[in-house]
Amino acid sequence: MAVSRRGLLRWAGTAATGVAALASTGARPARWERLRAHLAGELLLPGDTGFDAARLPFNSLFDHHRPAAIARCVRPEDVQRCLKEARRGGIRVAARGGGHSYAAYSTPHQGLVVDLAPMAGVEVRPDGTAVVGAGARLGDVYAALAAAWRCLPLGNCPSVGIAGLTLGGGLGWVDRTFGLTCDWLRAARVVTVDSRVITASEDREPELFWALRGGGGGNFGVVTSFEFATAPVPEVFTVFRVRFPAGSAADVLGAWQPWSAAAPEHLSSTCVVLPDGSVDLTGCSIGPEALLHAELARLDVDGPLEHAEVDYPTAISIMTQGHPPRNAFRASSRIADGLWDDPAAVAGTVRGAAGALLIVGALGGAIDRVGPADTAYPHRGAPTSVEVFGTVGDLAVEQVTREVDDAQSALADLIGTGTYINYLDPEQEDWARTAYRHNLSRLRAVARRYDPDRVLRFPRSVR
Repeated sequence: MAVSRRGLLRWAGTAATGVAALASTGARPARWERLRAHLAGELLLPGDTGFDAARLPFNSLFDHHRPAAIARCVRPEDVQRCLKEARRGGIRVAARGGGHSYAAYSTPHQGLVVDLAPMAGVEVRPDGTAVVGAGARLGDVYAALAAAWRCLPLGNCPSVGIAGLTLGGGLGWVDRTFGLTCDWLRAARVVTVDSRVITASEDREPELFWALRGGGGGNFGVVTSFEFATAPVPEVFTVFRVRFPAGSAADVLGAWQPWSAAAPEHLSSTCVVLPDGSVDLTGCSIGPEALLHAELARLDVDGPLEHAEVDYPTAISIMTQGHPPRNAFRASSRIADGLWDDPAAVAGTVRGAAGALLIVGALGGAIDRVGPADTAYPHRGAPTSVEVFGTVGDLAVEQVTREVDDAQSALADLIGTGTYINYLDPEQEDWARTAYRHNLSRLRAVARRYDPDRVLRFPRSVR
């Protein structure tokens, strides 16, 4: 942990020194006025109306991040201009879609935020293809797809951005049935750091297209729009919930993991394990209630079952949890290499914690139809993901950080060292090797090709 913190402090110090040097030359005001003059969108600077609200990241633990400027881009040409100025002046720059970066890397301190929120259009074409602006949030995408009666595997939080979700792979609540979000990507429009606008697909810029499917956001260029294939909406969903009492976590996890790994692809589920050992099991089965009951009968634990057979729009409203408020939190992750040997020890990683809990999700199914090197997302074949999530609230940040870090470190020994790049953890020192695994060297080669001067750089960038 000390090395990680020192690295962050070195990075912050370098950024501050660079900004001070720019300010001393008097170049900074001219740069921003030049950029403002060429934007169709709005440029917000400190002191401008709306700047303080626009700068805030989703994770309020990082509210101290104060960007030098926020460019609200309404067209690809705005992004081109931002990258031109960043390259010209050595400015730290990051794209922001939904703003949910766990460590606020989409809000660079003393850097330029390329805010894509105005580019949020969603068009569902007659053939089912969905063209989605990089500033769209999942709630917007779900609504547009539901209106066209089409389906795309997406995440659980409506305010998450489509860009970050897709570029990191895209885990969600029907991924065992449909696969990852990135598996449905057919093309992406990208502004490169040399201000070219290119389209990446299987037959155009194929290495970049490979990297965009799981290689993480902000590493290779700024995506301005995505083109997805979609599926017809299934006729009926059955959503369910089973609550297990305090002290039951070891038994529940011991039964749940082999059950979830062997379950048919129409069934997805997640266990939330609380510090008192209680478990909240939720999930979704595509099909009528009878299919769900047949599978639950194979789960060798008993609990009160709540379930409902619903249509697609209703299922979305139930499973996507509403719009969470901004809050202060620490989070990390591990992805299991196989079925774990000691479910009691897994549950015990947060036993007695004040702020941390486990969110244990079933993987497999359609995720594994794609090979582990076919896209940049490397964790095909893994049965389970575990997110360690700690809400700060009234607790000391240091305490919650310690609880989350202790849990993820213990999980690395218990279940495997894999990590999910969308759950970026600034305290996790092995993140690059464990998030990208066998794909790391290839991703770094793509980054060197498309960003040779490291214009897109942040503490957890692929290089």
